Amino acid sequence: MSRTLQRHGSHIVLSGMMLIALFPLILMWLTAFKSTGELATNPFGLPAQWQFSNFSEAWIQGSFGVYVRSSVIVVVPVVLLAGILSTLAGYAFGSFRFRGREALFLIMLIGIMVPAEGIIVPLYYVMDGFGLLNTYWALILPQVALSTSFGAFWMRQFFADVPDDLSDAAAVDGAGPLRTLWSVLLPLARPALGTLALLIFMWTWNEFLLALVLVQDEAVRTVPVGLSFFQGQYSAQVPLLAAAATIVSLPVLVLYALLHRKFIAGLAAGSVKA
Repeated sequence: MSRTLQRHGSHIVLSGMMLIALFPLILMWLTAFKSTGELATNPFGLPAQWQFSNFSEAWIQGSFGVYVRSSVIVVVPVVLLAGILSTLAGYAFGSFRFRGREALFLIMLIGIMVPAEGIIVPLYYVMDGFGLLNTYWALILPQVALSTSFGAFWMRQFFADVPDDLSDAAAVDGAGPLRTLWSVLLPLARPALGTLALLIFMWTWNEFLLALVLVQDEAVRTVPVGLSFFQGQYSAQVPLLAAAATIVSLPVLVLYALLHRKFIAGLAAGSVKA
């Protein structure tokens, strides 16, 4: 009886927390389909008349086509490069023993421990010195470095938990380290890699500070900064702001909805049984 009550109590608590988390999103979605006049009289209810035109108006007036293109151009190489580097670094730190391994790993973790606000000023001058300001590279390179720091930490834990028998068996069959990684370990690492890719995608898509400081050209501006400028111009038109925020958040929500099972599996990965 106590276990049943405990289980039901857990479900009630989790359901309440889910509602608290979803309420702002649902309110934003409902607001995006209302007119400004209706929002004043009906802020929480369903729209009396669904204003789908808010999305097209926000898309055109806010130039979100340009911003989405820029975000995609930045996100794709960041996810790919950070994923490759994180896998190689995590494999080296998790599967091999060499002198200075712990010290090098601590240096790698500086990218996690130091916030972006602490490096944004010197980073600005570095990018300016290389002539990379107002280019996609000014957004891609720093985010690859920062994401690789976390990715190496993430993948190191996975590779450290893989039984040594797998690598030993591959070595007996004549496989070298890279062959072992490609043929034996990477298939096992798919859940962890998928979760890492999703996290890097979300962080890169939502990155605001780097895009605000390092890019002034509107053609290179990404969606978070574009949304901020749009908010400054249309602060009185809340439905348009809600529609624009929905457009910006939609790719992350759709991707997570499609991959949430793999995301959870990746979080639980790390105990590979022999």
